[in-house]
Amino acid sequence: MIASLVILLFFLLVSLYLGVRAKRGKDMDLEQWSVGGRGFGTLFVFLLMAGEIYTTFTFLGGSGWAYGKGGPSLYILVYGTLAYVLSYWLLPPIWRFAKENRLISQPDFFTKKYNSPALGILVSVVGVVALIPYLVLQLKGLGIIVSEASYGAISPAVAVWIGLFTITLYVMISGIHGSAWNAVLKDFLILFVVVFLGIYLPIHYFGGIQPMFEAVQAAKPNFLILPDKGMSISWFISTIVLTVFGYYMWPHTFASTYTAKNTKVFRKNAVFMPLYSIVLVLVLFIGFTAITKVPELNGTDADLSLFKLSIQTFDPWAVGLIGAAGLLTALVPGSMMLMASATLLAKNVYNVIVPGATDKQIASIAKYMVPVIALIAVFFTFNGGNTIAALLLMGYSLVTQLFPSLLFSLGKRPLVTKQGAFAGIVAGVGFVAYTTFSGATIGKLFPALPQALKDLNIGIIALGLNVIVLFAVNTFTKTPTINESHEKSVLSK
Repeated sequence: MIASLVILLFFLLVSLYLGVRAKRGKDMDLEQWSVGGRGFGTLFVFLLMAGEIYTTFTFLGGSGWAYGKGGPSLYILVYGTLAYVLSYWLLPPIWRFAKENRLISQPDFFTKKYNSPALGILVSVVGVVALIPYLVLQLKGLGIIVSEASYGAISPAVAVWIGLFTITLYVMISGIHGSAWNAVLKDFLILFVVVFLGIYLPIHYFGGIQPMFEAVQAAKPNFLILPDKGMSISWFISTIVLTVFGYYMWPHTFASTYTAKNTKVFRKNAVFMPLYSIVLVLVLFIGFTAITKVPELNGTDADLSLFKLSIQTFDPWAVGLIGAAGLLTALVPGSMMLMASATLLAKNVYNVIVPGATDKQIASIAKYMVPVIALIAVFFTFNGGNTIAALLLMGYSLVTQLFPSLLFSLGKRPLVTKQGAFAGIVAGVGFVAYTTFSGATIGKLFPALPQALKDLNIGIIALGLNVIVLFAVNTFTKTPTINESHEKSVLSK
């Protein structure tokens, strides 16, 4: 146990050191603090996006879903790869527009494209509301990882406070530079740990990967296929579609595209990022191995499967190393989420309310917002019981509502009006909020529908409502072009 604690403490201090040291030699104005002066090359952007995407969900949620859900967890392998294909065309025009207009945050893009500060505020609110459950996901995972890896010597609550203090400190000092350097450490460590565990554990306990699947099938027949109801094929497909469209809609992921030197960075990343799906396969193997070796886990305890199995298998020093990798999967994306939330509140809410604020004042407000958002996230971390995967999917349902308005704005001029974009987002987010807080499902709302429609992901239904409202409002608010006006006048004569 002592060895595990020492290793955890060592990597925590290294993370803090790298995060604070990253500021050295840089003037931390808002642009440098939030988007790194737009000077990151392929490697840093690659690691940043991996740092944001491969989080505690990769480490705990993936194995937890494999353990608790079986076949439906395979959606995790699909949506990322499809999103990378989409990024080949989606991210370059976003970067070019951001570069031309010196944009800092995700809401900046919508504000400038649609010439609507009100839309920017709406996007800011949606972003923060979606990021809170995502940040809570990181903190819940952090508490689980440190508590388990320390053999219970450190409670989840204490672990959350220590981790949050660490990232709050280095985010306020170094911004995205601290996250970038820690992303380097995190990615190398997690790749080593997950590749080792994903290959070693099935061989150690079953003699190979095929025997592992055979053991799972014997213990839980048909557990590895999609069920006829609930998480059925329609849920599977709709969830993939939702998460593909929402993949780059997270405020911290969206803003990280601004850090690139040029558009070639995104083309290269689109080629190599799918390799990370191999890591996810191995994470699922860990969860499948745990099904028969630590069978007593139920409900939210499924998220403990990776560590329960690791503690049962390895010496404390190895458990400490595994815990350190998991610790970094919480700290790196958590720091990005804190910074993104603080930036958009300062830049796109405070600056709209106080238009005369200087860049220096906005930068200060952004930095001081970091601990405020951190405390809000802590409150929800200690007052919620959702599993890690469920928290992630709820956040996706919210941020994906921004995708239609983004897609229709990528040309030289938006294809829809700002009123249509605003109304569509409100309709989609409102539907997600209603179903989340009321516990309503498609099956409950429309019991006569076929089972395939009842099983659709609620977020994809909200997205459909979003598009319908967007075009309906656009029809009534669209201003005729000069040619259209001329044609109308000719026809009237």
